[in-house]
This record gives sequence, structure tokens and C-alpha cells, in this order.
Amino acid sequence: MAALITPSYHPPWEVTCSMADNAGHSGPADLATPSRTSISPEAVRSYRTHLTTGEDTVDPATWAGSVPQAHGIAPRLRTGRGSWFNLLWLLPLGLVILISAVAAAQGLRHVPAVRHFIEHYPGTVTSAGLTRTGGLPAWTGVQHFLNLFLMLFIVRAGLQIFADHPRLYWTRHSTPGREWFRAQKPVPADPLWTAKKGSISLPGQVGLPGIRHSIGLARWWHLGVNVLWVLNGLVFYALLFATGQWRMVVPTSWVVFPHAVSALLQYMSLDWPTETAWVGYNGLQQIAYFITVFVAAPAALVTGLGMSPALSTRFKRISKVLSIQAARSLHFLVLVWFVLFTIVHVSLVFTTGLLRNLNHVYAARAGGDWTGFYVFLASMMVVLAGWITATPFTLRHPRTVQRLGHALIGPVQHLFEHVDSSPGEYTEKDISPYFWHNGQYPDSPEYRKLFESDFAGYQLQIGGLVDNPVALDLRQLRAMPYHEQITQHFCIQGWSGVAKWGGVSMRTILDLVEPRPEARWVVFYSLGDGPDKGLYYDAHPIEQMSHRLTMLAYDMNGEPLSYGHGAPLRLRNEVQLGFKQVKWIGGIEFVADFADIGGGHGGYNQDHEFFGYRQPL
Repeated sequence: MAALITPSYHPPWEVTCSMADNAGHSGPADLATPSRTSISPEAVRSYRTHLTTGEDTVDPATWAGSVPQAHGIAPRLRTGRGSWFNLLWLLPLGLVILISAVAAAQGLRHVPAVRHFIEHYPGTVTSAGLTRTGGLPAWTGVQHFLNLFLMLFIVRAGLQIFADHPRLYWTRHSTPGREWFRAQKPVPADPLWTAKKGSISLPGQVGLPGIRHSIGLARWWHLGVNVLWVLNGLVFYALLFATGQWRMVVPTSWVVFPHAVSALLQYMSLDWPTETAWVGYNGLQQIAYFITVFVAAPAALVTGLGMSPALSTRFKRISKVLSIQAARSLHFLVLVWFVLFTIVHVSLVFTTGLLRNLNHVYAARAGGDWTGFYVFLASMMVVLAGWITATPFTLRHPRTVQRLGHALIGPVQHLFEHVDSSPGEYTEKDISPYFWHNGQYPDSPEYRKLFESDFAGYQLQIGGLVDNPVALDLRQLRAMPYHEQITQHFCIQGWSGVAKWGGVSMRTILDLVEPRPEARWVVFYSLGDGPDKGLYYDAHPIEQMSHRLTMLAYDMNGEPLSYGHGAPLRLRNEVQLGFKQVKWIGGIEFVADFADIGGGHGGYNQDHEFFGYRQPL
């Protein structure tokens, strides 16, 4: 796999060429460096005529360049170097284990020592402060419903995001074969295989929005609703401590553990412990609620932020320990906890006294009347309506989802965009043995001609709102001060890789072309099309162009860029996600606004697949 970092393969139309003249850090000593070629200030605008605007609705049949449906495999867990355990086996195994556990627990209940233990530790842990007044306040029911309603969208969108790269790793890089969990077949030997081809389809009412490679829309749901979920959680924490209800879910004595063991034995024996939730939870409930509220919920937030390129490149000590792949794996395990907790919680609510439990949770009252059930039924109608309508609404109104998502998460993302990270986090020993290919490969006659000539006729056109528009060939670019950095790539799909990039710092380009004060955005145009046709492009804030880790790369790991990785030139802006790192760059335009470029949303994927133009998370 290591050879795939800078592969020696050739596309079908490629002729063999060595690029030997471009291998150094500057032009050959025996050749004079060509003088800079000035161009018309508007010359680079010609790229705009090759852009397409995208649609304002989603047609699953033509989505993402008519990407076909692709179903994965049953989830598998690594058990050895080359062996995997099919998790579907947990269904029959789990049933056998559950039946055996029930039989064992019922047998233990007849053992005198166990019977005495249960009598001494009946399971219930009550708080004196709550016993005197009793009951759950009405706000707990409201919070319970809001949490359930928001989690519905978060979990569905989270599964959709996972489906875009259905593999999990503990290593910093994402080398195929080193994942610990996967729901997709092994990566084929095809050297032009892309990460996008590895995405899988989910049923429409499982994933959100439920069509393959719809991660842009899924992220708006996931990140946007997460903002509401965090705000709801902060309100919950405030009320929990202001009213003293924290005593219900925070263990204050080690005695909670023997009570928890006793409660577990009673549940497993199907002889339920005495229900006293109106005044206090049993030990098992208290521990489970504590983990969910004070461990799993904060862990979801921290691991989510751990996948941010901006934060990872800024907080190096933390990202050294909590790499993007470790964060992604832990984030997934937190999701598993929430799903399992919900299944067990709902099962026990229904089997240990439905009417009484629903009165506690939804009606803030004791007793066994039907009030709580009716409130629960009404709330479930709202949840069901949200579940059913989320996908069709997203497909019909994706721009609304895009705008609402940006309104919710945008202010948070903007905080991280101003981070100017310094180099030095990684060394050559951190370079990934495999660096995924991605994107739509260029295949136009113009690009073929350039590639076959070893890019002898290539010129990078830089214009727009600059005082010194120029056209630079590769020798001129290589004659400029050499910039090198070893950094980590964060793909929006979830995979990552560390590579050494060599080229020209964007600071050098800024000094050369001298942007005008009104230039606020820098648009990078590719020589390749996107999957829906039309040139690929992306806009970046001009302030990020002076960051120390923003550059134009023509080398990767000490070799010229390969065809698959963006030859002859690609962008590196390390505080943004991978889709913004435009490959096969042909032109750069400095503009005041991008509203009249392409579809006006700030980039090809923003126009066609509803990504965000600012994506440091």
C-alpha cells in the first residue's frame, strides 16, 4: 500500500514522462528563469464561463453525477490481523447469552448469601432532600422530549456521515486494512480508487437524507441540530443544579455500586426491583444516567470538535493524543452508547410499569392513571412526524437546510477560522503509508495535452482584484522561495492522512500580485470538472491566504504531484476540510464577493452538493 502515496501508474491516455526537469526546488542552474508574464486583469475571469450553477432540489437519480446506489456489508469488528467478526452474529449470541443470564440470575436468587445481599442492598438509592418533597418537576418532561426529538435527527444524520466512509481507525492515518471496524468491502487494488467510491447507501428513513454521498446535507443536520442539543443540555444542567435534582443522577456514595449489582440481579431474574423513581433511582439507573448525562454527552461534544482541522492544527498537544481518527472512533462509540441506552431505557419503561413510568416522565405526577400516556402519545406523534418528513423536506428544500444549518453552526465555525497554526506538529515518520485519492479526475483534451507534455505549456493565471496580475509556469513557480510543511489532511468524509507538501507559500503569491484592499475572497479554479460537469472551484477568505500553513503545492512526499493527487498544482489550506483543497489548479482570482461566481454559494460542492463555504469543523 505504501507505494500508493505517489503512485507510478498512468491513466489510459497518459504517455510516459519523467518530470525530471521539475524535480528540484528551483529551476535548473543552466537555464535562465523566465521573466514573469503579465496578463490582463480580467483574463482569469474566463474560467467563470466554464462553471455550472447546480440545482435547488435533489433528484436522487442524478445526484452527485448519478452516483449509483452501493450497499455495504454487515458491520465487522477486527479480531485479528486478517480476521473479522460479523456483528450480525451478536443477535443469536446475544439471545443465548440473555437467556443464560436470566437462568443464572434466577438460580442465584435462591442462594442464601445472594438473598441476604439483596435484602441489605435492595437497589434503591434515595436522596433525603428529594424524599421529603418527592417527584420530578415538569421541566424534566420538557427536557426529556426535546432531547429525544433532537437526538432523532442527530443520530440519523450521524449514520449518514459514517456511511460516507464506513471505516473506523485508531491510527492517525486511514490506511486500508488497518481499520478496526468497517461496514464495507476491502478496498480494491485499483490505483485510481477514490474515497467517494467507498461510500455506501442507507435506507431513506434510516440515514438523513438517506441517499449515497449526501454528506453535505447530513452535516448541516448533524452540526446544526447539535447546536440546539448543546443549548438544551446547558439549560438542563442549569436547572438540574438550581433545583437540586442533580442528587437523582449523581452518585454521592460508594454504596451505589452494591445497590447497582443488586438491581442488575433483580432485573436479570425478571423479578423487578421495587420501583421508587418518584423519590430516587436505583443504583443501576443512577450510574447509567450519570454516564449518559455527565460522561457520554460531554464526550460527544469533545470528540466532535476533535475532528476539526482548525482545532487540531491549533491545539497540537491535544491532537497528538486525540487524533481525528481516534476522535471519530470514540464519537461513534458514544453514538453506540446512546442508542443502546435508549433501547434498554425504553424497554424497561414499558415492562416495569408503563402508566406509572410515563406519568413520572411526561406528566410530573405519581400514580397509574392515563395522563402521562396521552402526553407521551402526543409527543410521539410529533417525533414520528419529524422522522417521516425530514428526508423528503431535505430533498425538496436542500437550500433551506443549507441556510438554516449555516445559521446555526456558522457563528461557531467562524471562531475557529481565524486560527493561524504554526508548522512543526508532524515529522517524516508521521507520513501516512496510504493517502486516499478523491475527487473527479480531469479528463479533458486540454488537460491531457498538458499532462502528456509534462506540463510544458502550463501557466497558472492569477488575476482579479490585484495590482500585478501574472501568469506563471512551473519553472517560475519552482524558482520562487521553496515552502515545505508536513501536515494532516482532513476529508469531509472522515478519512485523514499526513503528507509532506512542497511548493510556494501563498504569502509569496500575495507579495507578488499585491491584492487590492477590496479583495476579500480568493477563488481557485481547477482544470478538472466536478461530477455534474462544469469546472471545480472553491473560494477561501483572503485572510487565510497569509496563514503559515497555506500554500500551493507541486510536490508531495519529495516527489512531483501525481495525477491522482492534483498535478501539477494543488492548494493546501490546513484550517479547512479536504474538499476545499482544490487540485489541478489552473487559475486564481481575487474577488470582493463570490455571489456572481458559479451558483453563488462559494464553491462547486457548495453549488451542487450543498456543502458550506466555511468548513473548519
